[in-house]
Amino acid sequence: MTGDGLRVTRHWGPVWEGYFADPFVLRLPDGGYVAYGTHPGSEADRVFEALRSPDLVRWESAGAVLDRVDDRLGADYWAPEVACAHGAYWMYYSVGRGIDGHHLRVAHAESPVGPFRDLGVDLTPDELFAIDAHPFQDDDGRWYLFFARDVLDHERPGTHLAVAPLAEGMTSLAGPPVPVLAPDADWQLYERDRLIHGRRFDWHTLEGPAVLRRGDRYWLTYSGGAWTGPGYAVGVASSAHPLGPWKHVHQPALLASGGDLRGPGHNSLTVAPDGTDVIAFHSWNESATARQLHLGALRVERDVRVEPSIRR
Repeated sequence: MTGDGLRVTRHWGPVWEGYFADPFVLRLPDGGYVAYGTHPGSEADRVFEALRSPDLVRWESAGAVLDRVDDRLGADYWAPEVACAHGAYWMYYSVGRGIDGHHLRVAHAESPVGPFRDLGVDLTPDELFAIDAHPFQDDDGRWYLFFARDVLDHERPGTHLAVAPLAEGMTSLAGPPVPVLAPDADWQLYERDRLIHGRRFDWHTLEGPAVLRRGDRYWLTYSGGAWTGPGYAVGVASSAHPLGPWKHVHQPALLASGGDLRGPGHNSLTVAPDGTDVIAFHSWNESATARQLHLGALRVERDVRVEPSIRR
């Protein structure tokens, strides 16, 4: 059967030869763009490399943009995303040590290329583990924060997706997080018999949420599986409201390994200068030593093959 879904009509890249994982591309008020990514070679006192572009074609590095926080919070900084609100820029990211202790934090800057300075706020103090913050502004001006968090008491324990409204000041949540999506398919398996949180699980993972609204429908893309391997891919969900309920769209993977793509995922969504919806994502290079920034043209289509069953 067919139904509404998303399709990447073409893709190109890498558009930046360096290591650039978990890419988030922000369209600036003046029409230019800044991309932010997870980068292992950041400067000693700053993390998260930013790239500037006038057109999504030509890119140049703006250097690392976030001042490091207290080392006691951890040394691993992951997946920055930035919102422009109240005439300033707000970066949401996680910090921790490996798979331990990651929580979401917020930093502030007057410029999209920083320096961003952490505001001393743990946005997710009640979560076991929280990563991959995604700020989304609806047409009515309200902001929401989507993210990934660990959930143990579930048919498919693992990393699930959640959302909460953001407070007006952009530095706190305005309500408790509510579930968005749980893993529902075998391709989302991260690792069997994984030892984590002091127990063993057949661990499934959904992460890297990104949202766009077209008409009266909201579309969410997410990455599933293990980011380290070729099975990592991008899936789709939809809803009539940012707070849900959200439902998986059981269409073919939006992005998956094949051709010159290797474990593509952790995408963001933006709009090109000509109005085309664009998906930014990372894919491993041929030697599997670096994740690099790729782009693709995205379209909502009404003839996408969908499956009625959630079991695959």
